[in-house]
Amino acid sequence: MNEIADAKHFRNFSELSRHQHRGRDFEITIRRKPGSPIAIVAPHGGGIEDGTSQIARAIAGHDFNLYLFEGIRSSSNYHALHLTSHRFDEPECLSLIKHCPFVITIHGCGGADDCVFLGGLDQELKLHLTQALKRAHLPAQTEGHRFPAINPLNICNRGASNKGVQLEITHALRRDFGAVRLAATLRHTLLSLPIVKAKPAVTQHQYAGT
Repeated sequence: MNEIADAKHFRNFSELSRHQHRGRDFEITIRRKPGSPIAIVAPHGGGIEDGTSQIARAIAGHDFNLYLFEGIRSSSNYHALHLTSHRFDEPECLSLIKHCPFVITIHGCGGADDCVFLGGLDQELKLHLTQALKRAHLPAQTEGHRFPAINPLNICNRGASNKGVQLEITHALRRDFGAVRLAATLRHTLLSLPIVKAKPAVTQHQYAGT
């Protein structure tokens, strides 16, 4: 059996795609919503960081642009497909977000306690989302953690405004019912932005069906 190339050594998506192939190792899902200023992106979805695809889908609903890069291997998805965020330059993702001034990326991290670590260069939106999460009694941190996402090449910062928000969600929260509240809270908050027409927030049924 051939040794699997470790994605942490790849400099960009082009290098990853020489070793891993769409339809066999990964799949890409794009749902464009012309006129929406918001893109929800899960660059490590499917089997790479479990639960992130479902959360991203639930936040986006039928209102926001959605991009999913999902590992579909039977094993070793993280090892083979986890291209670090400042090297994630998959062309279809870049094409989608270049028209969106608000980019929110959904990631998964380790952790036995519920928590969301927020990073990215969009300080105003990051604060807005953090306050909303805390009002929903979901632990959220913006400082003093290891996921600042301040690199301009981080995929969350490559939208139309050159700034965005990265959410790192602990394993415990992704596996907990709190993930439903998390998605609903973020969706409702984004829909309430002045630039977006308000629509109903995600429901438990919508989340469960993603």
